[in-house]
Amino acid sequence: MRILVLGAGAIGGYFGGRLAESGADVAFLVRAKRKAELEARGLVVKSSFGDIACRVRALGPDEIDGPYDLVLLSCKSYDLDAAMDAIAPAAGPASAVLPLLNGLRHLDRLAERFGAERVLGGAAYIGAALEGGEVRHIGGGHALVFGELSGGASPRAEAIRSVFARTKFDPRLAPDILRTMWEKLVMLAALAAATTLTRATVGEINAAPSGESFVLAALAECAAVASAEHNAPSAAALDQARGLLTARGSRFAASMMRDLAAGRRTEADHVIGDLVRRADRNGVAIPILRVALANLEVHEARIAAGA
Repeated sequence: MRILVLGAGAIGGYFGGRLAESGADVAFLVRAKRKAELEARGLVVKSSFGDIACRVRALGPDEIDGPYDLVLLSCKSYDLDAAMDAIAPAAGPASAVLPLLNGLRHLDRLAERFGAERVLGGAAYIGAALEGGEVRHIGGGHALVFGELSGGASPRAEAIRSVFARTKFDPRLAPDILRTMWEKLVMLAALAAATTLTRATVGEINAAPSGESFVLAALAECAAVASAEHNAPSAAALDQARGLLTARGSRFAASMMRDLAAGRRTEADHVIGDLVRRADRNGVAIPILRVALANLEVHEARIAAGA
């Protein structure tokens, strides 16, 4: 199976690196600066599951050598148009595109561009960052959940699972990937709303007298939107989300909060904005999400204005 990974940053670098480590036929489609780094130093990953330092095949946009069986798409939502343009030469009639973006909006856009039959659903559960040209794995999780958007299994999904099973990360073929993606979105949006509004970690929020009730109210809003969209989170998923969001002393925070604090663009519209629009269509009251979106929109406007 020929695999193309878009990007070699935190997500693409980690999962692509594990694939390369396992001997999979994998190439990385990267920008010129990252390509030069990979050619000079190789791909370096620091992880409690074992470090990686290996030579990998890095390609520029004009070096894609025919269609690939699987394209692993890891990018920020605001780069999706450019990412689709970049992978188009690699997407043949039998190719599968596996996106690992946060949220759900990208699924429709990928289906419009490449055809719904080529698009899989996916969710990455990992903490990672690209620092000084090295991918640093943060924490103990490194699961990649994927599946057919129509549900169930398929020969191609089983073939992908077979390749992933040779790696050190945790691959899971989900029979209902859309529900999995919704459950992740509910937790992530609540985390993003709470941490961007307070500019604080989960532990700092819960140390405040009203912190726990605030973060649980944000979670309830997100779950209500999912329920209105006929994708109510399971009781187990909600229990897990509550545990993550109310953990005392936790340094957990949404990457969106860290982007906000660093003055970078965020995925606000793709994650929180999408839930707000879905809430409006379904008549669901979401006061916390609405304020969180306004806060992030002000931030985005300042960036656009060069402030």
